[in-house]
Amino acid sequence: MNVSSPKKIILNKHGAPFIGYLTAPTEGEIPFPIRRVFWTYFTPERITRGRHAHKKTSIVLVAATGKITVATETREGVKKTFVLDKPNVGLLIPPMVWHIQRYSHTAIQVALASHPYNEKEYIRDYKIFKAYGNHKKR
Repeated sequence: MNVSSPKKIILNKHGAPFIGYLTAPTEGEIPFPIRRVFWTYFTPERITRGRHAHKKTSIVLVAATGKITVATETREGVKKTFVLDKPNVGLLIPPMVWHIQRYSHTAIQVALASHPYNEKEYIRDYKIFKAYGNHKKR
């Protein structure tokens, strides 16, 4: 996977309004082998989550229900805001992208990650994120 900026991805959707829908992401839709799955729910609307970047992990976020607003920033300073409110639309967040999420109270966020959980893989300080790797450019 050679993506450096976050982007929305459309996931398959099968069904119809009178029977309901099913989305089952395929290997081609998720651009990495899935090594971890987790979800968040009942997050109070006044709370922000995320506030970190990953050194190596890519992640796809999906609003299975409700609405999630995701603010992202690349190390180059490119800022974008994405709204996730359809269960067949994901947001691909590559490594080294700072991200912050806000949720509607009814939101259930499903996250698909390229690596298992490892606390050492997180950058949780924004100043460290912005400075990360700068010593290599000199």
